[in-house]
Amino acid sequence: MKFENFNENLIYKYKRYVWFIIWILFFRFSPFFLYGWRNFILKIFGAQIGKNVHIYPSCKIYSPWNLIMLDNSTLGRDVDCYSYAKIKIGRNSTVSQRSFLCAASRNYKKKNRPIIVAEIEIGDNCWVAAESFIAPGVKIANDSVVLARSVLTKSFEPGSLIAGHPAKKIKSIKFD
Repeated sequence: MKFENFNENLIYKYKRYVWFIIWILFFRFSPFFLYGWRNFILKIFGAQIGKNVHIYPSCKIYSPWNLIMLDNSTLGRDVDCYSYAKIKIGRNSTVSQRSFLCAASRNYKKKNRPIIVAEIEIGDNCWVAAESFIAPGVKIANDSVVLARSVLTKSFEPGSLIAGHPAKKIKSIKFD
């Protein structure tokens, strides 16, 4: 897992502040069926959103300019995208309710504990079940399933059934 140092600057803080206001006023309290409206708002802030993407209004997206969602992907209710670094969600993939995608942490080995960031990538045709945690730098390969409440701190190969705390590959899966 590769981390790089990250320092917030004034422009970044300003963008975050403006996003937070827009999120509260126009995103968070929009009716759940207005996916196109929320996608439009995210695109204004630099998110790359494909066709037929569903993002629920209760999702928290820290930095929308770091979010990439391909066609037919979904962020369920109360998903938290701590997108200090890029978070990419592939085609036909779903991140279920109350999951946490965490693209930043702190370097506990240094006295001032600077922020460290690493991209998260969820491949095509994946399902991340409810209340799962995805750590910085994790890549979930295509056709994988992460069972509920799993804690992923490392990457997994295509077609994996993943579960546990810490997560382990349970078996390979093949779709019909």
